[in-house]
Amino acid sequence: MAWIVAVVAVIAAVAATARSYRAARSEQLAVAHAELAERQAKAAEARTAALVDEIRQLARKRIPAAALALSHPSAQVPGLREAAEVDGGAARLLTEAVQAARTAVMEERQRVDAAARAAMRGTSAKIQSLLNQSQQLLHELQHEYDDPRILQLDFRNELALRRTQSTAVLCDAWPGLARQNSPLVEIVLGAQSRVAGYERIKVANHLRDERLGLAARAAEPLAIALAELLANATAYSHPDTDVQVTVQQSGGRGAFLVVDDAGIGMDDDALDRARALLAGPSEVLLTELGDPPQTGFAVVGKLVVQYGFHCHIEASPFGGMRTILRVPAHLLTVLEDDHSLSALAPAPVSAGPAPDRPAAPAQSARPERAPAEAPSGLPSRRRRAPRPAAATPAPAAPAAPAAGQVSRTPEQAESSWAALQQGTLIGRSVAGRVPAPDADDHDHLGDQDDQGDDEK
Repeated sequence: MAWIVAVVAVIAAVAATARSYRAARSEQLAVAHAELAERQAKAAEARTAALVDEIRQLARKRIPAAALALSHPSAQVPGLREAAEVDGGAARLLTEAVQAARTAVMEERQRVDAAARAAMRGTSAKIQSLLNQSQQLLHELQHEYDDPRILQLDFRNELALRRTQSTAVLCDAWPGLARQNSPLVEIVLGAQSRVAGYERIKVANHLRDERLGLAARAAEPLAIALAELLANATAYSHPDTDVQVTVQQSGGRGAFLVVDDAGIGMDDDALDRARALLAGPSEVLLTELGDPPQTGFAVVGKLVVQYGFHCHIEASPFGGMRTILRVPAHLLTVLEDDHSLSALAPAPVSAGPAPDRPAAPAQSARPERAPAEAPSGLPSRRRRAPRPAAATPAPAAPAAPAAGQVSRTPEQAESSWAALQQGTLIGRSVAGRVPAPDADDHDHLGDQDDQGDDEK
């Protein structure tokens, strides 16, 4: 029986050992599960903290930076700070939140911009109408009173009218003025007369056909575009330098208006932005044009798209910038012979005086000595060199009225104003100030105190 007791004892010992092993194993598994749960809890806590940090950065940095980048493309928009701690789903949601914020900001800006354009469009139309009425009244006064201050008022009215037209064009309105087929050189003179620094603008006519004109629908838009380029060139160049305008005619590609200045130039970023605006982007928000808005290139870009012009800007050999405005051939026309050109229109450089223009004023404008009978003991008066011969005022009437005659007919009034302007120019040249021509159908005199043509 002893062996039976021994077997039972062994079995009991084995069972106790098995129970002890299972208990130890269960305890180890429980410890492992506890440690795993603790690690998972810590990982979840870390992910939650990282997600909270990302949401905080989203609200404080990423969304404001995304809104800023809409106005300043060079601004950097930060990404996820702890990309490894945020799972893919949460990262996608955060990115979608940034995109949604950008879309909402852009839609709101477009809505506000559209409302601002509508308000400015209506206001510009009313102001432009009043300025046109003032201009007509000033023209009537010019024929009734020999007062140079009327010309000064007329010129300042012209400056205000150009600003109003530019604002209207920028707000998707039409230029507000209908014209007939016009000579290209007269359009250039008309644009020159709308710029504060008109006396620094020198026009060189290299057209093969003096009567080359522009179609009526594109005449005023071209004058507006060229005036903006000239205003930009005079505003960003030294007052003692000239702005050269060259009018050229190409074979089958139309005509070219080349504007050269000796100004401060542009850096690469400004040049790229200018070229983008001159190319006529599909949409330009008013809030993207700076404070105060620099609208010059944006206005030209609008007209380029609407009328088929082409505008390019590059560095100029004179040290500043060169802007090339191309007029396509389908907008050009040749005027009839019965269409009289302005007396101020510069003749082609390669050609002599036109047959239908009197050459006497150009010859008489050269410097000459006083008559021989003047006493030798007294200083003799010499005629100063006036404006270039291309811009010498000449009476349009067949015969000019005699000196001292009081005239009130349109032809005689024109001759009277030309004589007055000539005397004013001589007086200013003595004082060291030599202005240049500035008129399309009429002249503007007086000093310019408008230095606001800063419209890149």
